Amino acid sequence: MIAHITYLSESALQRKFGRNLQNSKFFSFGFDTDFQIESYLKHQGISFVERFDANSYLYITKAMDYFDLSIKKGGLKKVFLQKELNYCFFSFSSDWLFPTSETKTILSALKSINANSSFIEINTDKGHDAFLLEEAEFHSTLKKFIIGQIKENKL
Repeated sequence: MIAHITYLSESALQRKFGRNLQNSKFFSFGFDTDFQIESYLKHQGISFVERFDANSYLYITKAMDYFDLSIKKGGLKKVFLQKELNYCFFSFSSDWLFPTSETKTILSALKSINANSSFIEINTDKGHDAFLLEEAEFHSTLKKFIIGQIKENKL
């Protein structure tokens, strides 16, 4: 439930749920589910536990914690040297897990070696999950990039 909060932005949660009560007009002042957001998070928490083994999630999150391209000998620049690839980066303005500032660090390294890269920051309040949702700008940009790669025989 706590992790799921980071997949959405504060404004998306506020818009979707606010402080709306779930099944009553008054606070219970107990540990029952008073708010719609509580009900939503409980549902997501139960659904998540049913889909993922807890240990696999621990391994995935630990791998994310340890992963850092910049610690390679020579730093980020060297990681991307001699790679004949086109890079397309997306970020979402409200993503707390992968903020735009981190993407810009990678872009800076690519720019310093004149790598072919493109970037778009999509202004959305849908948080990290925006790439899973209907974000027209994301989907149209990704489609154009993929079609371009196919035409150039680079996929």
